[in-house]
Amino acid sequence: MSLDMAGTEGYTGRTLVLLQKYPVRVGDFIAVKTRESILEGTLMTRYDYADDQHIVVKLRNGYNIGINIDRIVKISRISEGSKPSFPTPPKRPSTSNLPKVTIISTGGTIASKVDYRTGGVYPALTVEELLSSVPELSSIANIDSEVLFSLYSENMASEQWSPLALKIAEKINDGARGVVVTHGTDTMGYTAAALSFALNDCPIPVVLVGSQRSSDRPSSDAAANLLAATLTAANADFSGVYVSMHHGPSDDTIAIHRGTKARKNHTSRRDALESVNTSYAALVKNGGISNVARDLPPRRNGATVPPKPSFEKRVSLIKFHPDFDPEIIAHLVSRGIRGIVLEGTGLGHVASNCQDLIKKAVESGVIIGMTSQCIWGSVRMTVYDTGRDLLAVGVIPLSDMLPETALVKMMWVLANASSRNEALRLMNENLVGEYASRRLLEENNV
Repeated sequence: MSLDMAGTEGYTGRTLVLLQKYPVRVGDFIAVKTRESILEGTLMTRYDYADDQHIVVKLRNGYNIGINIDRIVKISRISEGSKPSFPTPPKRPSTSNLPKVTIISTGGTIASKVDYRTGGVYPALTVEELLSSVPELSSIANIDSEVLFSLYSENMASEQWSPLALKIAEKINDGARGVVVTHGTDTMGYTAAALSFALNDCPIPVVLVGSQRSSDRPSSDAAANLLAATLTAANADFSGVYVSMHHGPSDDTIAIHRGTKARKNHTSRRDALESVNTSYAALVKNGGISNVARDLPPRRNGATVPPKPSFEKRVSLIKFHPDFDPEIIAHLVSRGIRGIVLEGTGLGHVASNCQDLIKKAVESGVIIGMTSQCIWGSVRMTVYDTGRDLLAVGVIPLSDMLPETALVKMMWVLANASSRNEALRLMNENLVGEYASRRLLEENNV
């Protein structure tokens, strides 16, 4: 659906026929005469799959109302709508004693604006627009901002990970004390993992931040998450790639998660992102950073990072399920796949009828790793015969690594290793905290 002023966006069937009778379009301020009264407000757009029995009008008091078209007698235009205008505010002056933080925008809910006339969501034109809505940022850091992408997170992939990693490395090597990346929450875990590997040995904090609810909503988490991310990037004593999101349903605490251990576990809650099989890296509350994990790498201001931003696309993540067709594995091998991450059941199992084709894939040079569909816990393939048989044909157990992180790691390893043996070695090494430490696994009874 186009979000320009085309006329009748989202209206179909009977509502479309009705609106075409009158000289009105989405965004116009109109009067709707019904059998009972006259209602004045802005004609709003509708979702493509909404019913064709109602038009939606935003009243003067700001509330939207649906009006059944069978009650409508007449529609009149009071004034013509205009396209949205979001002027860019001036940059705030730099304060020499504050650290320099770069905010890179890739899109997502946190980097969006709402046109109240139509209900349409538009990408923020510049990151400065975010700063204008969160003035407290100017007391934390001198902000250098850049829009790299304006994408929904489902469209983020290795094609974007590579230039994003290069841009972050450029900012680090130019002296940034911290980097914040605005990102949609749906695939934030994948991108955070990708940056963790591509910026291995990153000397400063790189913090991805998103929001579950846009800035126009009273329950928005955008400002709190962005403030916490910027504070962490500017002042935290640790380095590496992290995610900043709400720690719980209240507004007072933001969790900082390790980039390789963060997973979106809820569709809509503000604390949708959680650390899996490990503790959060830190908490941000009342303008301070606390509860910092003991095993985080230290900040090294002034150090540079040589990025390794290459990823192999010929890697697949496969979720095993009852009646799974093992010929899927053979098909992937025939298409030139180089790596497969299996998301097995329990401790790391798939049905026995998959074993022969898995063995053939490994013998052909494909690297196959095993993760678990269970959110919590670790793969242990020596407990049952099924697991031991898979180990015997060359499947690599990936301990407690998240399937999403395992996919990204394999993509990175296969693009950067000089040989299959090196790739196997790297998949088993804990490079950037993708495996929880033995202490944390024991504390969580994993």
